[in-house]
Order: sequence, then structure tokens, then C-alpha cells
Amino acid sequence: RDLLVRLGALDDQGVLTPHGQAMSGLPAHPRLAHLLLRGQAWGLAERACEVAALLGERDLAPGQGADLHTRLLLLAGEGRGPRGGVARIRQLVRQYRGLLRGPAGQPVADPEHPRWTGALLACAYPDRIAQQRKAGGQDYRLANGRAASFGEPDGLMKSPWLVVADLGSRQGQREERIYLAAELDPALFEGPLAEQVAGHDELDWDEREGVLRAERQRRIGQLVLSREPLKNLDTAARSRALLGLVRRKGLELLPWTPELRQWQARVALLRQLDLQQQPTSDWPDVSDAALLASLEVWLLPYLDRVSRLAHFATLDLAAMLQGLLPWPLPRQLDELAPRGLAVPSGSTIRLDYSEQPPVLAVRLQELFGLADTPRLAGGRLAVKLHLLSPARRPVQVTQDLASFWANTYGEVKKDLKGRYPKHYWPDDPLIAEPTARAKPRGT
Repeated sequence: RDLLVRLGALDDQGVLTPHGQAMSGLPAHPRLAHLLLRGQAWGLAERACEVAALLGERDLAPGQGADLHTRLLLLAGEGRGPRGGVARIRQLVRQYRGLLRGPAGQPVADPEHPRWTGALLACAYPDRIAQQRKAGGQDYRLANGRAASFGEPDGLMKSPWLVVADLGSRQGQREERIYLAAELDPALFEGPLAEQVAGHDELDWDEREGVLRAERQRRIGQLVLSREPLKNLDTAARSRALLGLVRRKGLELLPWTPELRQWQARVALLRQLDLQQQPTSDWPDVSDAALLASLEVWLLPYLDRVSRLAHFATLDLAAMLQGLLPWPLPRQLDELAPRGLAVPSGSTIRLDYSEQPPVLAVRLQELFGLADTPRLAGGRLAVKLHLLSPARRPVQVTQDLASFWANTYGEVKKDLKGRYPKHYWPDDPLIAEPTARAKPRGT
């Protein structure tokens, strides 16, 4: 359907057009039917019939280069090369000529010039118009966005623009190869091929200078024919460009801090715990994927003053994200998933929510007197304790502090007492005084 729309056989609503009706009356592939009708309208009926016949049959000159014009010369009895199949193709030319009814267009000057071969081929293969990536190179980009290249040096590589009639990939090849094509004069886009050109306003970022660029492009599919600066950019278009940039580059473009990533993980934890028990949660989805999908809601209102890439670093990302939590969720967040926990020594230790369950890394001596593992989210989740030596090296990881005191502390105490003899290692940690020092005050 997309191809038929591009060929003018269907309108944008999928309804058959008069041109499509005429195409359906020809016993040929829609590409070739369109080529034949356009050729007749341009006064190129004879050349159109020849090109269509060549495209409808096996290649007259395999291995003789990719230029379609050399096949036309063989068909005309000129040039050197294999002659097999010429009679069949000439018969097909006559059949096509007999099928073209109605008035023909005014004949063009020099209808056998190669430029008209390219123009006719562009009618049949608008999606395979190709632009050379580098002057004189073998690599081309097609109007449909795909890549194609010549497998070996070819005379057509002197052409910045081509139309590819036959391409494909073979086993072991990474990209499609061009087997049959014709050079294309881009000046034709100002005349006979003007219908293939579409205007497009492009807004993007100049990566080198970090500024927003706006330009009006004339395109053939995904190929840019020309461009000019776009003045007086409206706010809506500018905002779309900014959001598109964030979606392409990712949320790391914004001024994230470790504290904000912890906030994101805290909200995500409470949402996850809710969804494990019920189908919905009051806590919003603040994952990177969800944030990227909802940029219009939480980021767009803050983009008025962003005109350079560096301006993203000045955005108040904390205010934007915290605005996603309606009251009383901000208060509940600090209650259910606090930034840190007070331990028996009197210290407040930061929790690390980047792991599941969250980690409380605390020196063992500061937990003396604490019988059970601290819990979060209203008691629904025990933290993971990283019990540290005086040198802040992990000596035990557990979610069951009571079991550690009862079963493991004795062995750990022996080891720590040997390595840290000046520190306080009581026999009964549940009645001992907790300390953030080597020993409790007064001992």
C-alpha cells in the first residue's frame, strides 16, 4: 500500500485514483505500469517500453557492469555483449507499445539521452533513488533509508545520484549489492520528478557547537536534496526538537546526581512492593523508560529557556521529578523508604537503594544492642546488612541479624579481636553498649 501511494495509484485514504485505474489496465507490475504511463505523458513512450521490457526479463548482460543504458544499446543492436534474449525483449516492447492508449505528451528533446533512462527508472523505483555517500565511492544510501554498494568498481560510481533497479544480498554479504542501475540527473527533481520531492522542516542539534539548528529540507524519501535555514521557529516545533533530542540521547543528558538516582530507586521500590500484593500502586512509574515516554508531562514545561546543549545542565531536575509525587507521597517516601537509618550508636547511616533489597553498610560495633534487622516500607522488607570491620571492610552480609548474633558472631569476634585488639568486642553483643569509636566512652 505504501508503494502504491508513492506511485500515485492510491490516495492517502487508500482509494484508487484515476492514475491507479489506468495502471490496473496494464498487464504489468505496478512499478512498470507507472513507468509506462509516465513515459507516455512525457513523450517518452518508446523508451519507456524498452526500459519496462528490460526490467521485466532476465538481464541481457550479466557481469557486464550495472549500467542499464548498456542494455538499451544492446537492445538497439549497438555495443558488444551477449545477444541472448534480445528477440524476446523486443517482442515485449511491441506488446507494451500496443497497450499504451490515449494521447502522448510532447516529445522531449533527445529522448535517447541517458538522463531519461534515469528519470523513467525513478518512476518505477522511487524508493531506490540513491545518493552517493562519498564522491567516487562505492557506497550509496537509498531513499528508503537502506544502504547499498557496488561489489566491484563500476563506471556508475562517477555518478552522485543513481536509481537502482536490481539489488540484493547474498550469503556472507553485510549489505545489499547493486546489480542494475542508471545514473540520475538531480536537476530532474525541478521538473519531471518534482512530484517525488517533499518539504520537511528539520530541527536538530549541532553536535559540534551544541546549539539548536532549524532548516527546511527538500527530500526524496530519506535523502536530502537541498536545505536552507528556517527562520522564526515556533515554540511547539522547538519543543518537539528538544524532546526528540532527549529521547535520542537518553536521560543522561539531564543533570542527574547520585541523590536523584537514589530517589528514583526509592520510589521504584515502594511501587514494586505494592504491585507484588495488588494490581495497582499510588507510586508512579519513574523508571527511565517511563520517564522517556512521558517527557511531555514532566519535562516540556521547563524547556522554555533551553537553546543550547549546555542549558540542560542548569535545569532543576529534582523539582521536576519530585513534582511527579502528589501529596502526601513525598512525606510517605521519607517514612517508608528513608534516605538513611539511625543505628544504636547514634549515627545515621545512608541506605543504598541501587541494590535490592537496599543495603545498610555499617560497622558491626554500632549495632550492639540491636536484636533484629531494620525493616523498611512499614515492615514489609528487611534491609541487607553489610556488617563492617573497624577498617570498613565487610565481615558479614545478612538479612537476619538475630541469627548472626546467635550463630556467627562468636567466630567473627575471634577474628576481629585478633586483628583489632584495641577495639571493644563484648561476649554478649545484645547487652553491650554500641559505639562508633574503638571503645565506648569510659572503658
